[in-house]
Amino acid sequence: MPYASISEAPAPEISEAPEHDEVVTADTVIVGSGMGGGTMAYALKDSGRRVLILERGERLPVEAANADLDKVYLEGRYKNAEYWADGTSGARFKPGVYYWVGGNTKVYGACLPRFRRSDFEETVHEDGISPAWPIGYNELEPYYTRAEKLFQVRGVLGEDPTEPAHSEPYPFPALEHEDAVKRLGASFRHQGLHPYHMPNGLAVETAEDRRRVATVDGAPDRTGMKSDAEKITVNPAIASGVKLMTGTTVLRLVTDDSGAHIVAALAERGGKVLRIEADRFILAAGAVNSAAVLLRSASGQHPDGLANASGLVGRNYMVHNSTFFIGINPTRINRTQWQKTLGLNDWYEAGPTTPMPLGNLQMLGKLRSAMLKMAKPWAPNWLLKAMSDRSIDIYLTTEDLPRQENGVRLVNGQINIWWTPTNLGAHRELVRRITKAVRRAGYPVVFTQRMGIETNSHQCGTAVAGLDRRTSVLNKDCRAHDVENLWIVDSSFFPSSAALNPALTIAANSLRVADSILREDRRATGFAQEQSA
Repeated sequence: MPYASISEAPAPEISEAPEHDEVVTADTVIVGSGMGGGTMAYALKDSGRRVLILERGERLPVEAANADLDKVYLEGRYKNAEYWADGTSGARFKPGVYYWVGGNTKVYGACLPRFRRSDFEETVHEDGISPAWPIGYNELEPYYTRAEKLFQVRGVLGEDPTEPAHSEPYPFPALEHEDAVKRLGASFRHQGLHPYHMPNGLAVETAEDRRRVATVDGAPDRTGMKSDAEKITVNPAIASGVKLMTGTTVLRLVTDDSGAHIVAALAERGGKVLRIEADRFILAAGAVNSAAVLLRSASGQHPDGLANASGLVGRNYMVHNSTFFIGINPTRINRTQWQKTLGLNDWYEAGPTTPMPLGNLQMLGKLRSAMLKMAKPWAPNWLLKAMSDRSIDIYLTTEDLPRQENGVRLVNGQINIWWTPTNLGAHRELVRRITKAVRRAGYPVVFTQRMGIETNSHQCGTAVAGLDRRTSVLNKDCRAHDVENLWIVDSSFFPSSAALNPALTIAANSLRVADSILREDRRATGFAQEQSA
């Protein structure tokens, strides 16, 4: 049944742990193999510890259908998540999350920007305050550099005024714009704007390369040229001895009698219940599913859900306010193969002509008729093809602010999402300004569609990090305040959503947290050696 607010939803259910059929042991268990979990496994691969990744999905098959947009979009061939529900209306929807080795990165567009310095600071927005993070940009900067090298990011410095300082240049040159994007950028510059080459993890060199990857923004990549987490982090980790269990859904985490220490994860695999024992547990299942694991782990010691003394597990759910923006020039065919090379941040931060931050513009890989058909199933195919052949395609994002009324709860075992977006006035102003700029650039026909509750690939904020345990779930190193051997390294920890793609920030933070874990291990080893001496 629907509930008017998240506060009216049922409290987490305290139930007996199911009997297990088998025991598996490891030293470190990582739940999830996407950007956060995969990067953590990579960072710990040479630690000398037995690291085990638990992934509920399987390996996504490399097949011709990867590039068949009818199968990807109209048939939903790879969209394998269960249904979630809008908590207020009760309407069910298929979320924008993917259960495969590599997680959502299997279908992302490999857009890998850093958050801006202001994103880590308290910032005034139209609808309220975006809170400061417990770490600043300078603390994360060396890890951004490491993550850019790891994910082979292509970019260039000096074009975007909002770009924060880099200790090193991008490891690879930026992808060049194709002709239509080059003309758009030239027009933006003529209008006094500052378009820049969007940082990207796509290893294309030739026109033929671009043709082969033309569909991979929103779809799998069968070429191996996209820097997804499976290729970049999981496979090298496995080659170094990390173990991977696929088809394994974590049901709950079990603590000792004190409630302060997790002793096992209970997971379902092939119809059996596994008890997976370890010294350390790292959640990276995505902001919604990590929160759901904690809520399902309610016990006598943690009646409101594991690690939830603050009451904030599942709260402060954020996704970007997003609009698909299409500009059409009826007289010109857009022959671009890979369009996702340009960004614009002129209105990302407040300034003389922008009282409040508005957000980011980035190009889409290239819309095709099948993608439009999914949004407009009533439209004839010939019309959609005529539109997409002549369109320039843009994705606009505005920051969504944290609200405790927005969040995740389990209702009769099903994930329910409460989400009322914020900063919609600022988002409408961003759309208005981009409409004006795009029309001036030669695209008189404009169509826009704002994304709804089901477009949540940029979800974050359900287990926020902070310095005060009363107002956060995790400490600054993403370790749970209430449970000594639990960390969360997906975007759950974000105190704010910023208005840029979160993938690189997730990876950089995972490397940072891994360093804190490795330092702790070295201290423990040194202490043990001193004691034995």
